[in-house]
Amino acid sequence: MLGVMFFAMSLTPSLIPRGPMVQGILGGLVMAIGYLGGRIAALIWFAVDFPRLSQPTSRILLLLLVGLALASLAFTLTASLTWQNDLRTKMGMQTVDSLNAVSVLVVASATFAVAFLIGASLANLFRSIRIRLLRFMPPRRANVLGLITVVLILFVVTRDGIIDTVVTSLDESYEAAQKLFENAPPRPSEARMTGSAASLVDWARMGQPGREFVTSGPDAKAIAAFTGKPALDPIRVYVGRANGRTPKERADLALAELKRTGAFSRKVLIVVSPTGTGWMDPGAHDPVEYMHGGDIATVATQYSYLQSPLALILETNSGLDQARATLATVHEYWKTLPPGTRPRLYVHGLSLGAWSSMHATNLFRLVGDAIDGAFWAGPPFPSNFWNYSQNARVPGSPWVLPKIGDGSLVRYASHVADASDAEAEWGEMRIVFLQYSSDPIVFYDPRSLWRPPPWMNEAPAEDTSAHLRFMPIVTQFQLALDLALAFGTPEGHGHAYYAQDYIAPWVQVTAPDDWTAKDTQRLKVHCDIGLQHGCKNNGLNPSD
Repeated sequence: MLGVMFFAMSLTPSLIPRGPMVQGILGGLVMAIGYLGGRIAALIWFAVDFPRLSQPTSRILLLLLVGLALASLAFTLTASLTWQNDLRTKMGMQTVDSLNAVSVLVVASATFAVAFLIGASLANLFRSIRIRLLRFMPPRRANVLGLITVVLILFVVTRDGIIDTVVTSLDESYEAAQKLFENAPPRPSEARMTGSAASLVDWARMGQPGREFVTSGPDAKAIAAFTGKPALDPIRVYVGRANGRTPKERADLALAELKRTGAFSRKVLIVVSPTGTGWMDPGAHDPVEYMHGGDIATVATQYSYLQSPLALILETNSGLDQARATLATVHEYWKTLPPGTRPRLYVHGLSLGAWSSMHATNLFRLVGDAIDGAFWAGPPFPSNFWNYSQNARVPGSPWVLPKIGDGSLVRYASHVADASDAEAEWGEMRIVFLQYSSDPIVFYDPRSLWRPPPWMNEAPAEDTSAHLRFMPIVTQFQLALDLALAFGTPEGHGHAYYAQDYIAPWVQVTAPDDWTAKDTQRLKVHCDIGLQHGCKNNGLNPSD
């Protein structure tokens, strides 16, 4: 009955709308957790020799529990369609006519059965080990050592066996695919471009994301046509994972290529940490090149071939090490240049790139001869710098769009705010976070297993459900599943960041010369319809 109650609670809404298949998987998993919790409670009850209820009393209690569980299930099944459609409407998604309750129940039952079989297999493994240990030791010791043995076996198999093998094979396969990409565009013919015959970066080893980045984006002609003023060709430098054996080698190569291309003579230089696969969002980079008339250089170094969720879990240190090496190398050289002639230096990252970029932007980058600013979009919840900023919010300001001090150093933007509203003018350094209130990558909270995240204690945001309620354990699984669904939302919601919401924050951070609010609006329109230069972006590529 506890399992059925958990299943009923799983039908309540969370941050991302769910279809019948996803809802069934979620329901089956939390049902298994509820069932396991009931079994553990019973085991403890009998282990400490608590009294058992009489048969008549236990039957009455059972009937009450069955009635409560079934009533809860009936209510949530009936209301779930309304809840999900309400969330879809707020995100501009098409509503559905049916919950497909039969499909949900079938998938949930199958998922529960699989989880039950896994649990039964582990229980049998424990019993088998315990029986063998009983030949040499008393029962209590056999129980403890048997449990420890099972835990160790699981740890070794999953962490040091299966996971390591999967990570290695994935990295090797992605590396091979990116090196031998048969449909790759030809090497750039212009010597100024990274990957050309004159470049220090080997085109064959750069990989697909890097090739696409350096060969796309607006050129001087396109920028001049938009601004009505003379423009330069933006400089884009990209170093692939296979272009160097270590993070330091790749960072040194990136610096050498920046010098070769004359990047340090530009007005603006942006050091970017890409997503897990090395992908660079055109919606983030094309607009800022327009607003600075092409007098800008951007550099990025790839650290993984894995998709961002896998890279976050399985290659945690790779992104952090590479981001730290790249920013340190570029910043240390930049500090040696005369302040009056060197470019303004900014850092940027999206999603996992934001996390690694924040890690690299340590105290040494923020004091003394510091960087000029940072723009981080969709910062993942483990990001230390983001968490520090969030917890420093002005009391009473919402968790999803907080105010930090007087706004002279740190500001926030979203699909309903552009980081222009603050009590004070910008200081010497400008930092902006772009985050959507419905983005679980940002607002997932591991502690939601036993307590509500801070944003759940506040009034619902524009694109979150008014019916969202905290439920111990169940909410944790709902938000965890939302992480996987975050890439499939319409632009401007979930983890689908796009050009229109990058533009105004970039203006706030980089302060382009002679730029007006009308220019911002013109660029938004241009990026919405200007497909010829890739300025439009419909959100983060799900494969990245």
